[in-house]
Amino acid sequence: MTFCLGIKCEDGLVAIADTRITSGSEVSTAKKIAVHQGDRHAMFVLTSGLRSVRDKAITYFEERLQNGANLGRAYQAVNALAEEMRRVHDEDNDWLIKAGLWFDLHCIVGGQLAEDDSPHLYLLYPQGNWVEVSKGTPYVIIGDTRYGKPILDRTLRHEASLEKALRVGLLSFNSTKASSTDVGPPVDAVVYGRDSFAMQERRFNAEELEPVAQYWQQSIENAVEDAAAPVAPLAKALGIEGAE
Repeated sequence: MTFCLGIKCEDGLVAIADTRITSGSEVSTAKKIAVHQGDRHAMFVLTSGLRSVRDKAITYFEERLQNGANLGRAYQAVNALAEEMRRVHDEDNDWLIKAGLWFDLHCIVGGQLAEDDSPHLYLLYPQGNWVEVSKGTPYVIIGDTRYGKPILDRTLRHEASLEKALRVGLLSFNSTKASSTDVGPPVDAVVYGRDSFAMQERRFNAEELEPVAQYWQQSIENAVEDAAAPVAPLAKALGIEGAE
């Protein structure tokens, strides 16, 4: 499984992805974020799904970029990646089916190109269709989405700073890691400041992330203890001894 998160806020974009790859009992590490930068061109792609499909589609897409694809807007880049995904589907899907597999590749694409007046963030489906992230729900998450969504839905707003977006994103990752053995560090993080056309990328290992994990664990335990007072009348109504 995978944890990949893209956030769009007032000041730019934040992307976070774990690096754990599980295949049966084997665990390995692999990068799930691809960053592309050039003259007034900055973009990242996060992926979740079948690794072989991902690697082939990204390779085709990068080759298109290297060959001078005329892409001036972010949505055009998403369309170009979608075309390469469909190309891989046409080449490999019959063989995947024969092997008992299926074509599975979800992508988060974020960035700003020369003709964009602001950064954009998209969710790209395996079929090649996409949706753009809006202010109402300023994030998209793929992979193991169950455990990381609550804190995002409760605390993340489009008006958040890049620092807060990173903060909430790392807490979302920690919540997922605590409940999913298929998600784990190191974590790759990318931050893009609006109109900068420059991606800042860094990998954080388990040791660097440990203070966040300890803080979040203690905060949750404290919150549970502090909830005793509002829960007490409900517990008393159920006849639980000790409820005040």
